[in-house]
Parts: sequence; C-alpha cells; structure tokens
Amino acid sequence: MRLENKVALITGASNGIGKETALLFAKEGARVVLTDINDQDGESVAASIGKAATYVHADVSKASDCESMVAQAEERFGKLDILFNNAGIMHSDDGDAGSTEEAIWDLTMNINLKGVFFGCKYGIPALKRAGGGSIINTASFVALLGAATPQLAYTASKGGVLAMTRELAVIHARENIRVNALCPGPLRTELLMKFLDTEAKKQRRLVHIPMGRFGEASEMAKAALYLASEDASYVTGTDFVVDGGITAAYVTPE
Repeated sequence: MRLENKVALITGASNGIGKETALLFAKEGARVVLTDINDQDGESVAASIGKAATYVHADVSKASDCESMVAQAEERFGKLDILFNNAGIMHSDDGDAGSTEEAIWDLTMNINLKGVFFGCKYGIPALKRAGGGSIINTASFVALLGAATPQLAYTASKGGVLAMTRELAVIHARENIRVNALCPGPLRTELLMKFLDTEAKKQRRLVHIPMGRFGEASEMAKAALYLASEDASYVTGTDFVVDGGITAAYVTPE
C-alpha cells in the first residue's frame, strides 16, 4: 500500500475530488481526516471508510477552523503527513470584470485562495513536526490559459494558488516538504455540472477537449495519490496538469 502509516487531511472531502481522494487514500493505507461544511455528506464518507477516518467541520475561509482541523488531525492520529487543500467553489454569478460583483469576488478568493493559505499556514508546522510530507493544492487548468467563457474570480483564485504553490515549494524544499498544484481540466462533478446547466454550455467546453469528454473525480484522486506518495519523491513546485489534453491543444479532433 502506497500510503501505509500516513495521515492525510483533505478539505472539501464531502464530494467530488475530495471524496474520491479520501476513499482512495484510505484504500492505500492512510488514516484520513475529512473536512467540509457539508457535515451530513462528510460524515457519511468518513463512516463508509470506518475507523481509519474521521470527519471535522471546517470552513477553510476561517483561520480558526483551519487551525482546529490540523490540531484535531494530530490529536486523533498523532501526526500529519499529507495535506490536500482541495476545498473550492465555482459561483454561478462569477463572470467577467464588468459583471462580477465584489461580494462574489471576495467569496471566491476567501475560499479558493485564502483557504489554501490558511491550510498551509497551519499545516506546514504539523508536517515539520512529522519530519516532512506532501502538500497538494487544487488549482485548475484555467490557471494556465484563458477562456472566452469567463469565470474571472475563479480563474484569478486558481492562478494565485499556482503561484503560492511554487513559492512554498521553494521555501520548504530542504525541510522534506513537497508542495505541488493539481490542475484538473473540466470534470463531471456536481460542482461543474451545476454550473454548466444546459447542453449548449457543456458542448461549448467539450469541443476544446482533445479526449472529447469531461474528466472524472476518481481520475484526479489517482493523480493526488501519486503526488502524495513516495513515487513523487523528487516532484515539487509543479503544476501537475490532468486535463484531457486541453492545454496541449490548438486545433482539436473533429
């Protein structure tokens, strides 16, 4: 098992990438701390894993919640080896610079960017106490290229996650702490499908994906497993892109 005797904390773990990663990490031998604001689903996922998992309510936009989730991980399982800052939102009112309201901008930044900062702020000392470990921050392919279907706050927040990931990777590289950004392409998750609520919106995206389909959360979980494991022992500061070929494409297949 690739994560035997490891302790992982995963934010946004009640569904999507976070849920699939929690299930996979546990299968690979990790003890898992799941956090979210969706308590019912989060507790359900933890219960399905069993004694190797626990659920903690945490709003990642609040420093006190992030400090507490790390403390509870150490208290419950004795240490922290893997931190997956995955929680994020994609708001339906997030558009271009003219249409996006300040409140939507602030909400998106507070969760998607500040939430990663708080996770690292309180998680890194715990990783140091454990002798090192792996941090995975969920960014996005939109951190690497622009789109004419604007989600400006989301795009900016994920660009910030990518820049922060690189800097933290360099700062902590000689402390046995690896920091990488997972950059998914469009996924067939509840989050995105709720946003792409018409067939026309879905097709507008699919035409630009060389593989011709949306990705699955389980595929991102496998990428996160690689970054969390010793298989990635010489990997830090990367934008680990798992996007069906979008960022490689100019003209896609007919």
